[in-house]
Amino acid sequence: MKAPQAKKIEKILETHGDKRTDNYFWLNERENPEVIKYIEEENAYEEFIMKDTEALQEELFEEMKARYKKDDESLPYFFNEYWYIVRYEEGKEYPIFCRKHKSLDNDEEIVLDVNILADGKEFFEVGSVAVSPNNELASFSSDDVGRRIYTLNFKSLKTGEILADTIPNTTGKAVWANDNQHVFYIRKDKSLRAFQVYRHQLGTDSADDVLIFHEEDDTFDVNVFKTKSLQYIFIASSSTISDEHRFIPSDNVFEEWKVIQPRIDDLEYSVEHYEDEFYIITNADDAINFKIVKTKIDNCSMENWVDVIPHRAEVLLEGFEIFKDYLVLEERERGLLQIKIIDEKTQESYYLPFSDPTYTAYIGINLEFDTEILRYGYTSLTQPSSTYEYNMKDKTTKLLKQQEVLGGKFFPENYISERIWADSRDGEAKVPISLVYHKDTKKSADTPLLLYGYGSYGHTVDASFSNVRLSLLDRGFIYAIAHIRGGEYLGREWYEDGKMLFKKNTFFDFIDAGKYLIKENYTSSKHMYAMGGSAGGLLVGAVVNYEPQLFNGIVAQVPFVDVVSTMLDDTIPLTTGEYDEWGNPNDEEYYHYMKDYSPYDNVEAKDYPHMLITTGFHDSQVQYWEPAKWTAKLRELKTDDNILVFKTDMSSGHGGASGRFESLKEDALEFVFLLKLENQKE
Repeated sequence: MKAPQAKKIEKILETHGDKRTDNYFWLNERENPEVIKYIEEENAYEEFIMKDTEALQEELFEEMKARYKKDDESLPYFFNEYWYIVRYEEGKEYPIFCRKHKSLDNDEEIVLDVNILADGKEFFEVGSVAVSPNNELASFSSDDVGRRIYTLNFKSLKTGEILADTIPNTTGKAVWANDNQHVFYIRKDKSLRAFQVYRHQLGTDSADDVLIFHEEDDTFDVNVFKTKSLQYIFIASSSTISDEHRFIPSDNVFEEWKVIQPRIDDLEYSVEHYEDEFYIITNADDAINFKIVKTKIDNCSMENWVDVIPHRAEVLLEGFEIFKDYLVLEERERGLLQIKIIDEKTQESYYLPFSDPTYTAYIGINLEFDTEILRYGYTSLTQPSSTYEYNMKDKTTKLLKQQEVLGGKFFPENYISERIWADSRDGEAKVPISLVYHKDTKKSADTPLLLYGYGSYGHTVDASFSNVRLSLLDRGFIYAIAHIRGGEYLGREWYEDGKMLFKKNTFFDFIDAGKYLIKENYTSSKHMYAMGGSAGGLLVGAVVNYEPQLFNGIVAQVPFVDVVSTMLDDTIPLTTGEYDEWGNPNDEEYYHYMKDYSPYDNVEAKDYPHMLITTGFHDSQVQYWEPAKWTAKLRELKTDDNILVFKTDMSSGHGGASGRFESLKEDALEFVFLLKLENQKE
């Protein structure tokens, strides 16, 4: 079967006097039958090329699925007189949200059975479920397309009846006022930006809902939440580099909203409530790695903020949790997360002990305020996800739940994890790399290695366990994560050095990490592969333009590859809010810098590695046409005979297939693609 080739229709795009020719611009016509035809041809070609792997794909899918407990349930947590549990039943794809009154021995009440709602639908996702303060009603949101546009509905937990109230086009979140009659929710604009907060009264038409706040700056979006104390409702308005919070008491939805601190460029802050004060985590006063301050509720603007946890240059403060007698901090030092306990009475402080060379630790769900019990989570590349209960008074730890790996073949001691540091080309930094492999896997030039990266938005990909990954490790692969600039692994400066006009550091760090792994004899270019999704797809797309011979193959998941055109189009979801991440190409300096690394704009007539590119037709974050155009241009220009396949899921969005196990088919395809390339060498 011959590879498809999209037709070329010349489109000249001129900006700042610079002309770009985009022959595949027309692929953004979602309703055009020719576009659908091309995508379907690419899907047929992918099936043809991967036909010889169908049995192995099914084997891996069943193998992955077999490791999961079919009738699993979440760890119960207690809130407002009820224990809440999310469980799965064998043979069903979707969760069931349940609760039990006061005791886990009492009868179960089903809050929401998503399997019933999803029946007959190709895609279905619940955004949130929230129970009213009087425990008699529940709000829930759903999306049956995959564009993350949710419809809000309401259910009586007394009768099981779905109420008539229906609110379309929301972010999916609903916050109950304490009167059990009003909820606050967020609408999206035509570009899918969260921009308006409304108040809805149950039993009324949503067309009559009251607009509470309209965020007119299109670089900001909005969120709404209730404090842990349940006493205040907040609207947070945020851009990448600035925040503004306003609040009312949860008991009075008609009170005037009060702003804590009006927005200022480069001032970030978020808020929690404690007695007559707000605790605020912020980068004020050049606290680049953040600090915690507090202020009286009645007088809460910035000049009244008092330091509680001062800024430390070597420690990134990622979050905190307030209890009646304790303050718990989530910190990151030299890349590793730590949990610090502070006794507010004695001012004694200490860290919880963790031992793996690379791992993830985090504060869990802690809804109770007057308690000595802290729930926290821990996982590493060799240790399944675990939830612990720590008594902050007695200093005792109890394991509550550990992710089960069924099948009897997994033993943590059979796997080795490491953290190594690669030299960066600019000499400014060393790039951390986390690795895991089976103890029987020997490091050599013939060892296959998958290098994963992201490196944007300050998002850090920490070392965590994966049930799915075992299928690759058990077949002799080393798995590595490059903690590159653009994330916050080594603090806020690590992020600042990988964004805007420093974005190329992200790509060069990944390349340098790959070269270091080869130098240290973990693998070789013939056996090394790269993977990244979304902004990580931009990463691997840029990397193969810079160093096409470094990797034998890449997997680009929902890749953001048409950077310049997307960032120039403010009608596309998320674009305007991204200017503080990538820069605004309406500014000539940013335009030329972006154009210089944009994967789509830099495809050339040269050899490229083997490539698997995936997308979702309804993706609202990276539109399907970006990877489609990239694929078409690569097909036109590449000079090699290497595999290039492009697969579009016609019923999903950015997050892939819905349902508990359907997404494993995507994992199986990606892993089998890598194994196919390895087997070609034998």
